[in-house]
Amino acid sequence: MSRGKLALGVPALILALAGCSEPSQPTAQPGLESPFETGLLKVATRNGSTTYYLDRHENPVGPEYALIVDYAKARGWQVEWTMLDSTSAVLDSLEAGNTHLAAAGLTHLFTRNERFTQGPAHTEITEQLVCHRDNRPLPKKPDELPGTDIAVTAGSSYVATLNELAEQHPGIEFREDAQRTTEVLLSEVADKRIGCAVADSNIVQVMRRHFPHLEVAMNLTEGRNLGWYLPADAKELASDAREWMNSTQGDEAIASMESRYFAYIGEFDFVDLRALNRSIKAKLPRYIEEFRAAELKTGIPADLLAALSYQESHWEPTAKSPTGVRGIMMLTRRTATSLGVANRLDAKAAIDGGARYLADRHRRLPDTIPEPDRTFLALASYNIGRGHLLDARQLARDLGKNPDSWDDMAQVLPLKADKRYYPSTRYGYARGYEPVHYVQRIRNYRDVIREAFQ
Repeated sequence: MSRGKLALGVPALILALAGCSEPSQPTAQPGLESPFETGLLKVATRNGSTTYYLDRHENPVGPEYALIVDYAKARGWQVEWTMLDSTSAVLDSLEAGNTHLAAAGLTHLFTRNERFTQGPAHTEITEQLVCHRDNRPLPKKPDELPGTDIAVTAGSSYVATLNELAEQHPGIEFREDAQRTTEVLLSEVADKRIGCAVADSNIVQVMRRHFPHLEVAMNLTEGRNLGWYLPADAKELASDAREWMNSTQGDEAIASMESRYFAYIGEFDFVDLRALNRSIKAKLPRYIEEFRAAELKTGIPADLLAALSYQESHWEPTAKSPTGVRGIMMLTRRTATSLGVANRLDAKAAIDGGARYLADRHRRLPDTIPEPDRTFLALASYNIGRGHLLDARQLARDLGKNPDSWDDMAQVLPLKADKRYYPSTRYGYARGYEPVHYVQRIRNYRDVIREAFQ
């Protein structure tokens, strides 16, 4: 097994991209020149949760993005990204000679090694069968899989895994979905629309933060590596990429990527009502007057601000994420600067700034949107970013739904993670399911917190 930098069981935060053009069939570009000659590295990736995405401030981020940028910087190269809508499309583009390197959360497989030159590995995962925890009994062994409703993304490594298991255990059946990403399939498991799905362990760790009813029924594989692939004749570039990945620079790049996107997820613990009630008694009294003062200044209800703050930081004034958001309202440095908040760790200043930011999200929405829908949409904008929310509102119109209705928007926002829809939007892929659950959690927290403000 090639070198993997993340041990099994280490949670991995890998989020997903936006901003791509309509996918098309790859057409070979004759004489693709080497980056050693041109200084330009052409990279193909997919719009998905293990690659590259635009954050709510429309900045490109993601583990594959970070590693490629560090590699190119070390070589003095520029990067040209090609965004495609599936693993199959990425590999087809590589085979057609359109790109130097594929970095798309690709599992290193023997069948792929026969078609391409294997590049360096950066992450180790297992493939897991994930079901709804209420669907008892859950299958725990492969011979219990026959009769289980299983859906997987078409063209993924999961298809090969299940086919191998089906040869050993007759009766295993599954369906390939060419339209839905693994994330979308897992969200449908959480909603009990399908029985089970298969996903890499890092994706599962991310999704369970938002869908706590997802449960790992079993590991379907031992450890497998995720890494890069190159064209069959790209031996020199593959060797160079491996040399960099295994160098001190590569070690540092992977450590930085792991810290930003992976490490903190292991500390996540789904907040239950008992924990919230303890925090209401122990923490909220320290900040309740600041929330009330912010309401007087902005008009945003104090109990709503408190619920938002609890969702963001659990009322920890020194909270910090590896992505750079900090404080009791988890403001980015750029947002804090725009709001005049000099110290994000100052709870009073941060609460005031966060309240003004939410009020701005609210103000920028049309006055014609009724309450509470307008407030829910403002919260979604606080979470996912205004650009992605505007995309979803336009998508709602295109689908004949009401962009001013939160109920309709709660159905449309997840489509920002569905490759049937996001390529046509301005800002592309987003984890559209997250603001839906973000708003729902804040509403639930507010119901419990409200009494403290009465």
